[in-house]
Amino acid sequence: MQLKHLKTLLTPQEGAAKVTCSAWAPNNTKFAVCTVDRVVLLYDEQGERRDKFSTKPLDSKYGKQSYVVNDMAFSPDSTKIAIGQSDNIIFVRLANTQTNKSSTIYGTESCVVSLASNISAKGVLSGHADGTVVRYFFDDEGSGESQGKLLIHPCPPYALAWGANSIMVGGCDKKVVAYGREGHILQTFDYTRDRTEREFTVAATSPSGQSVVFGSYDRLRVFNWAPRRGVWDEAKPKEIVNLYTITSLAWKKDGSRLCAGTLCGGVELFDCCLRRTIYKNKFEMTYVGLSQVIVRNLSTGTRVVLKSYYGYEIEEVKIMGKDRYLVAHTSETLLLGDLLSNKLSEVPWPGSGGNEKFFFENETVCMIFNAGELSLVEYSNNEILGSVRTEFMNPHLISVRINERKQRGVEDNKKLAYLIDIKTIAVVDLAGGFNLGTLSHDSKIDWLELNETGRKLLFRDKKLRLHLYDIGSGVKTTVLSFCSYVQWVPGSDVVVAQNRGNLCIWYSIDSPESITMFPIKGDIVDLERTDGKTDVIVTEGVNTVSYTLDEGLIEFGTAVDDGDYDRATAFLETLEMSPETEAMWKTLSKLALEAHQLHIAERCFAALGDVSTVRFLHQTNQIADKVSQEMGGDGTAFFQVQAHVAMLDKNFKLAEMHYMEQNAIDEAIEMYQELHMWDDCIAVAEAKGHPELDSLRGNYYHWLTETSQDEKAGEVKESEGDFQGAINLYLKAGLPAKAARLAISRPEITNNSDTVSRIAASLIKGEFYERAGDLYEKIRNNQRALECYCKGGAFRKAVELARLAFPAEVVKLEEAWGDYLVQQKQMDAAINHFIEAGCSLKAIEAAIAARQWKKAVHILELQEDSSAVKYYVKIAQYYASLQDFEVAEQLFVKGGHIKDAIDMYTAAGRWEEAHKLAVKCMTEEEVMALYLSRAQELERDGKFKEAERLFSTVKQPDLAIAMYKKNRMFDDVIRLVAKHHPDLLTETHLHLAKLLEAESRFSEAEYHFMEAEEWKAAVHMYRVNDMWEEAYRVAKNHGGAGAQKQVAYLWARSLGGEAAVKLLNKFGLLEYAIESAANNFTFDFAFDLARLSCKEKIPEIHFKHAIYLEDEGKFPEAEVEFIKAGKPKEAVYVHNKDWASAQRVAEGHDPESVSEVLVGQAKFCFEQKDFQKAEAFLLRAQRPEMAVKYYKDADMWSDAMRICKEYLPNKLSILQEEYEKETSKKGIRSVEGLLEQAREWEQSGEHSRAVECYLKVKDDSNTALMEKCWMKAAELSIKFLSGDRAMEVILVVGPRLTQLRKFNAAADLYLNMSLIKEAIDVFIEGEEWNKAKRVAKELKPRYEEYVDQKYKEHLKNQGKVDSLVGVDVMAALDMYAERGQWDKCLDTASKQNFKILHKYVALYATHLIKEEEALKALQLYIQHGAPPNTQNFNIYKRLFLDLINLPDTDGPESYRMWGDLRNFLLQLCENMSRSAEANSPAHEDFEQMLLIAHYYATRSAARGVEQLISIAAKLSVSLLRHTELVPADKAFYEAGLACRAVGWENMAFIFLNHFLDLCDAVEEGTLDALDHSDFVDTDIPFEVPVPSKLCVTDAQREQIRDWVLMVSMDNRLEQVLPRDERNSYEASLVAVNTGLRSLPCILTGYPVLRNKVEFSPVGKAANKEDWNKFLMATKTTHSPECQDVLNFISQWCDSPPASGFSFH
Repeated sequence: MQLKHLKTLLTPQEGAAKVTCSAWAPNNTKFAVCTVDRVVLLYDEQGERRDKFSTKPLDSKYGKQSYVVNDMAFSPDSTKIAIGQSDNIIFVRLANTQTNKSSTIYGTESCVVSLASNISAKGVLSGHADGTVVRYFFDDEGSGESQGKLLIHPCPPYALAWGANSIMVGGCDKKVVAYGREGHILQTFDYTRDRTEREFTVAATSPSGQSVVFGSYDRLRVFNWAPRRGVWDEAKPKEIVNLYTITSLAWKKDGSRLCAGTLCGGVELFDCCLRRTIYKNKFEMTYVGLSQVIVRNLSTGTRVVLKSYYGYEIEEVKIMGKDRYLVAHTSETLLLGDLLSNKLSEVPWPGSGGNEKFFFENETVCMIFNAGELSLVEYSNNEILGSVRTEFMNPHLISVRINERKQRGVEDNKKLAYLIDIKTIAVVDLAGGFNLGTLSHDSKIDWLELNETGRKLLFRDKKLRLHLYDIGSGVKTTVLSFCSYVQWVPGSDVVVAQNRGNLCIWYSIDSPESITMFPIKGDIVDLERTDGKTDVIVTEGVNTVSYTLDEGLIEFGTAVDDGDYDRATAFLETLEMSPETEAMWKTLSKLALEAHQLHIAERCFAALGDVSTVRFLHQTNQIADKVSQEMGGDGTAFFQVQAHVAMLDKNFKLAEMHYMEQNAIDEAIEMYQELHMWDDCIAVAEAKGHPELDSLRGNYYHWLTETSQDEKAGEVKESEGDFQGAINLYLKAGLPAKAARLAISRPEITNNSDTVSRIAASLIKGEFYERAGDLYEKIRNNQRALECYCKGGAFRKAVELARLAFPAEVVKLEEAWGDYLVQQKQMDAAINHFIEAGCSLKAIEAAIAARQWKKAVHILELQEDSSAVKYYVKIAQYYASLQDFEVAEQLFVKGGHIKDAIDMYTAAGRWEEAHKLAVKCMTEEEVMALYLSRAQELERDGKFKEAERLFSTVKQPDLAIAMYKKNRMFDDVIRLVAKHHPDLLTETHLHLAKLLEAESRFSEAEYHFMEAEEWKAAVHMYRVNDMWEEAYRVAKNHGGAGAQKQVAYLWARSLGGEAAVKLLNKFGLLEYAIESAANNFTFDFAFDLARLSCKEKIPEIHFKHAIYLEDEGKFPEAEVEFIKAGKPKEAVYVHNKDWASAQRVAEGHDPESVSEVLVGQAKFCFEQKDFQKAEAFLLRAQRPEMAVKYYKDADMWSDAMRICKEYLPNKLSILQEEYEKETSKKGIRSVEGLLEQAREWEQSGEHSRAVECYLKVKDDSNTALMEKCWMKAAELSIKFLSGDRAMEVILVVGPRLTQLRKFNAAADLYLNMSLIKEAIDVFIEGEEWNKAKRVAKELKPRYEEYVDQKYKEHLKNQGKVDSLVGVDVMAALDMYAERGQWDKCLDTASKQNFKILHKYVALYATHLIKEEEALKALQLYIQHGAPPNTQNFNIYKRLFLDLINLPDTDGPESYRMWGDLRNFLLQLCENMSRSAEANSPAHEDFEQMLLIAHYYATRSAARGVEQLISIAAKLSVSLLRHTELVPADKAFYEAGLACRAVGWENMAFIFLNHFLDLCDAVEEGTLDALDHSDFVDTDIPFEVPVPSKLCVTDAQREQIRDWVLMVSMDNRLEQVLPRDERNSYEASLVAVNTGLRSLPCILTGYPVLRNKVEFSPVGKAANKEDWNKFLMATKTTHSPECQDVLNFISQWCDSPPASGFSFH
C-alpha cells in the first residue's frame, strides 16, 4: 500500500484546534469532518466542500462549550449522519433506530478510549483506559471466535484496528503490536529507539482489512498483510513535516482515499493504492488492496469496486464481452461483474489453470466452460447457479432463461436447455436443481432456444427441420422444414422463422399448425422490437427491407400470460376471423374455463361457432347471475353452476356429487336421463329409494327396445329372472355365446330341446364351436360335441370326451392335437402329443422347432427308420454353434456328414481334430488348403515357428519366407533362403540390406551387404548418411588402399576447410587429395586445400583449371586461370579465332606473341577469302613476304606483284619470272585469256570492261565456269555500274542462267533488281512452287493467285496430285490433308520420317475429335504410337476427356475401348519418362489419366464376371477421388448405382443424394451452394469443374430422385460413410487422425492397409483379398478381359506381385 498526498481539504490553524472525528459515506460520495468548534463540514468525493452544519448540546442551558463531538457515522443509505457527543459515560451504547431507544450490550470498569469494527461491520472492539480490549459480535458469521475480554495491552490502546486476519494496537509506548484472533501476540513493531517517533494516537483499517494505517506525530505508518507468509509487513512511512499529531483517520469505503485530521485542525486527503494500471486505454484499474480493485471507465468516469469477500488476493482483472463484463481470478474464487448494472458475483473456483472460456451472450448470467463442464453464474449471486457436463460450447446450443417474464404463481423461474450429445437435449430447472426432461432426436441438432417462461423449447436439426418441444407435456412437434432462420419475439411467445422464400409467424405457438406466412425475396437477418412495434429485417440483394408484425396478436399472447382475459377478449374482438384468430379464441376459451370466467368462455365459444356449448354456458351464466343478484357474492360457486362446469368437462360423477351434496336428486336423475346414462340414473334412484324407480326401469327397457339395444335389454330381462326372454333377446342381438352361458347354467332351459338347438345352430354359425360342444355335451349328444370340439380346436375337451365315449379315436385325436399346436406355433406342447400318437418324425421336427435338442436326440436315437438320419445334421449344427464340438462331431458322423464336421473344426480353429477327420475323407489338395489356412492363423497369432512347420509340411517354404519377411524376422528369412534357394542368397542379402538401410538400421544393413560381398554399397550407405568413420572403416577392411584413399578424400571433401586438412594430414593423403580434387574437376576443394597447406601447388591447380575451362569452351574464364598459372602464352592460344581477345591478352601479358596472333589472324582471313584484311594483318606484323606467298598460292598474281612492288621491291623480278613460268605451264586458252583479262580490268577498277569480258565467256563443256563468270559480271554491274546498265546486264544474264537450269541463281539476281514477276516466272519454270509462292506472298501478294493458277495448271498437266510428292512432299501432304485423303496422307508421311508422320497424325486426330469421332482418334494413336511431343498434349487430354464423357460406357462391352485408352496412356507415359518431359506436371497429369483409364478398364472387365461385382463397385467409389478429371455427376451417379447394386445402401444414398445436388448445381451453373459436408474427412475433392451437361436423362434422374426420397422417408439409413480401422472413410487414402497416405489398391483403388500384395519395383500394391478374388475369378471364368487386365498390370508394374501368383 502506498500513500500519495492529493490535497489539503482544511487548512490547519496556528494553535491547537483538534479535528475530533471524520467519516466517509458508504456510497463513497460524501465525506464529513467535525472541527474543534463542533461544526460538521461535508465534502464531495473530489474533496470540494458542499455543505456545513452545527451540532447542538443535550440541553441549551449548558451552552455550546459543554460537550465535545467524539465520533460520527453515516447511515447505510448515506442519507443520514449520527453524531456521538461527550457526557462522561463509560458504557458502550447500541442505538436502535427503529424504536429510537438504546440498550446496554456490555459494561466494564474502565472508560472507553477507542472503538473499531471488523470489515463486515458485524463485530466491534472496544479499547479501555486500563489496556483491556473487549470483543463483541452481533453476528459472528460462523467464525466461532470468542466474545468478551480478548487481551490486555501494556498501555491504553488509543490506536485500535481490526484487520482481516488480526488485531493491531498502538499507544503511548511507541509500539505497535499485532494480536491473533484469540488475543495472542503475533508480531511487535518497536519504535522506542526512534527519537523522532511519539505516541500512536489513532489507527484505521482499509475496507478490505489488509492494510492498517497508524497516526502519530508528523507521520503515518502503513502496515500490509502478507497472506502467503501470514505476517504484517511495514511499508515506507509517510512523513509530513509540521503535520503535528494526527487525531482522526477515515478511510473511504472503496479503499481509494484516506483522510487524516490533525491537532491543528488540518484535514489532508491521501490517495491509497498498491498499484494502478490502464487496461486497453479504456479503463483504469486501481488496486487499493490485495483483495480490492477499483475499475474506472475513462470515457464515462463510472466506477465499480471489485472486492473479494473472502479476502483472497485478486490476481488479474480482465474486461470482456464488448467491454461490459469484468472477470477476475483469485486463488480460490472467480469474480464476475456487469459494469452496466453494477452487479457483482464471487463464486468458489479452485485452480482451473486459466483454461476457462467465458460467454456473455446472456445479460443476466455468465456461461463458463471448463474441461467439458458448463457452469452458470448469475450476476449478483455468490453461488454457482448450476453446472452440467457438455462438450458443446456454441452459445446457439445452450439456452438459459432467468426470470425473464413474470408468470402467475411462479416466483423463481430459472431454466437451462443444453446438449448432452449432438442428438440429445436436456432441460434443467436451475432453481430446483432437477431435470425437467431429456429429448432424444434422430438427427444432429444445430440450434436451440427456450421461450422466456421456459415452458417451450424450439430446436433445429442439420436437416433444417424446426421442432417444438412442450416441456410440461413432453410432446415434440415438427413445425417447419427447410428452416434457415428462427427466433422468439422478445417479451412474447411468438415465433418468427424463414422457410425458403417465406416468412413464417406463429402468433399462438400452442397451436403449431396455425401459421401465418408471407413470401419474401431475401433472407431474414434480424428481429427488432421497440416502442410497441416488432420488425423483421430482411436483406433483399443490396437493400434492407423491414416487415412489421401484427403487434395486436403479439399483445394477445402477453395478455394471456398475464392472466388479463378481459383485455385478451377485447383485443380478439377487433380481429377478423382467421386460422390464427381461431386458434387464439380456442386458447382463451380453455384458459377462461380453467379460471371459471364463464362469461368470457361463452364469448369464446360463440366466436368459434360452437352453438351447443354456447347455449349450455348461457344457461349456466344465467343461473350464476341470478344467484349473485339474489344472494350476493360470486355466483360461480353455486352448486348448480359447478355441476354444469363439471358436465362441460364430461366429469359427470363430479356433477352428481355436487347435486347429491345439495340433495338435488331429481336434478341428478334428470341430468343422467338427458344424457341417456340410464344405469347411473337408476343407480341414483335405487340409492335414494326414489318413488319413480319402477317407472324409470320401464322407461329404460322401453328405450332399449326402441333403440334396438337387445343385449342390454336381455341383461335387464336376465336380472329380472326372465331367462327365456333374455335368451331370445341375446339370440336376436347375435350373441349366442351369452345365450349358451345362460342355458348351461339353467337346467330348465337345457331340457327345452328346441331352445338348445336354436342356440347350438347360432353358435356353429358364429363359429363358437367350443361353446356348442359344451352345450351338446350337456345334453349328452357326444358325437356332435366331439365334432364341435375338434372344429374349435378344443382338443383337451375332445380327448377327455373320447376317452369316455370313443376310446378308439384317442390316438387320431392326439395326432390332430399335435398338428393343431404346430399350426399355433406351440412346438413344445406338440411333442408329447405326437409321441402319444406314435408319430416319431413329427415329434422330432417339433422338438427341433421348439429347440428341445436333447429331447430330439433322445427320440432320434430310438428310431430305426433310415429317413430320420437327415435330422442329425440340423441338431449337430446347433451343438456346433454352442461350441459343444464333441457332441456335434458324433451327430455329424452318425448322419454321414463327416465333411461338415471338418468344416466345423476348421472354422473353430481346432486343426488337430480337423486333421484327424480330414485324413479319413479329404484329398491331398484339400488337406493342403487346410494346412495353409491354419498356418496363416498361426502367423496372425504370432506363432511363427509352428506356422513354418505347417508351411514346410505342405512343401511351401516360400510362404514361410514371405511370412518372416513380412514380420521383419530377417535371420529366419536368410536361414530358409539358404536352405531352400541357395542361388538367391546373395540377392536376398542385398534386398534385406537395402530394406534395413531405408529404416536407418545401418549396422545390420552392413552385415547383409558384406554377406552379399557388396562392400561398395555399404560404403555408399554410410557416405549418404554422413557416417564417414564407418565408411572409412569398411573401405579400409574390404576395399584395399585405393578405396581407402578415395573414401578419405570424399570424407575430407564433405568436411571442407581446416577440418579437411587435419583429416588428410592424419591419413598422410594431403597431396593425393589435392591431385584427386584437381583431376576430378573439384577445383574449389583443391584450392581450399592448397591455400591452407600447400601454397606452392596453387599455380598447378590454376593451370589444370584453365585446361578444363578451355575444354568446356569457357574461354574468358580459362584465360584468367592461365594468367594466374603464369602461362600467358597458353592464354593467347585459348582464344581460338577470337582474335581480339587473343591480341588483348598478348599485348597485356606476352608482347612477343603479338606478331604470331596477327599472322594467325591473316591466315584465317585468307582462308575466308578476305584478302584485304589478311594483307593488313600481315603488314602490321611486318611480314609482307607472307602476303606475297598467300596471293601467289591463291593465283592472285596481280596482288602479289602489287605487294612485292610496294614492300619487297628487291624480290619483284623473281616474282615476275615465277608468274611467266606459271602462265606458260597452264597454256592459257581463249576462255582463260578472257578471264585473265577480265580480272586485270577488275583489279585496275575498269569494271565496265571487266563485265564485258565476263559476259563473253562461253564454254559449253564447262557450265560451272560460265555460271561463275556471268554471276561475276552481274555482281560487278550491281556493285559498280549505273542502274540502267546493271538492269541490262541482269536481263542478259537471267535468261542465260535459266537456260543452264540455274533457276535459284537467276531468281536471286531478278530479286536483287526488284524484278519480282521475272523471279516468280523463273521459280515456276524451275517448278520451285513453294519459293514462287513465298516470294509472291512476301513481296507482291497480287501475284499469289497467279502462282496458284500456274501450280494448278502444272498439277493438271501432271495428271494427279501424287506426282507432287516428288517435288515438294510437304505441299503434297498438305494437299492430301486439305482434300481429306487421310489414308494416302498418312501412308506418304510414314515414308518420310517419324516427325512428319506424327504432324499429320495429330492433324487427323484433331479433325476426328472435332467430328466427335474420339474412338477413331484413339485407334489412330494405337496404330501409330504416342510421341511425347508437348504440342500434342492438348490433343491427348481432349481425347481422354471426350472418352470419359461418353455415356453408357461402364458395361463389359466397353472394355476394349477402355483397354485401348489405358494402353495408349501407358505407352505415352513410358515415352515421356524417357524424354525431357519426365516428371513434369504434364507427365504427372498423364500418369493420373492412366490410373483413371486403368480403373475404368478394370471396372468394365469386373462387370462381366458376376463374382467381381463388388470389385466393380469399389472401383466406381475410388473414381470419386478423381472428379477433377472425371465428370462429377457421372462419377457420383455410377458410384451410387454400383453401391446400390451390391447392397451398400448407406454409400448409395449419400452418393446419389450428392448426384442430385450436383444436377441442381449444374442447372444453376455454379457449385458454390453445393453441400460437401458428407465428404469433409475424405479425399474426394471439394472444388471440381462444373459439368457442361448432365450424364443422364430426365427420366433416369427422376428415378434416382424417387429412390433417394423413398430411402430418406424410410429413415432406416444413417447418412454416414463407412469407416475402417483408421477411423477414416474406408475408401479414403488419407487417414484423418494421422494424415498418413496409404497406397491405392491396383485393382480397386481402395487404401492398402494390412494384407497386401506388393509390386516392389514400382511401389504399387493390391489388397490381398481383392487380388486373390480377381485371380480366382479369372481362373474359373477364363474371362479374356480379366486376363488382359492381369497382363496389363504385369506390364505396368514390370513384374508379377511378391506373393508369387501366376497371371495366367
